[in-house]
Amino acid sequence: MAMSKVHLKHGTAHVRAQAAVRLRSVEGHVRGVARMVEDGTYCIDIIKQTVAIQRALEKVNALLLEDHLQTCASTAIRSADQHEREHTIRELLDVFETSGRL
Repeated sequence: MAMSKVHLKHGTAHVRAQAAVRLRSVEGHVRGVARMVEDGTYCIDIIKQTVAIQRALEKVNALLLEDHLQTCASTAIRSADQHEREHTIRELLDVFETSGRL
């Protein structure tokens, strides 16, 4: 039985640790913004904070994408397995399309 990608360790440990730290920070920031909403804080102040959260998430994505390109994707693209190369390219294109960057 093939192992699901979810169960495999991908990427570089130190990059994953950096991403985890950033995500915990974002999580705390989101909780703070939720309190702002509940407390009736001025709308523009809330929007500024949600934009900051979006930027922080974009930084996490950039960090993980760079690591993915340097590890998983570069290995797959150099692979002799054409299916693996095509799959990796398709995955990357899907990510860029989904993010509105393509």
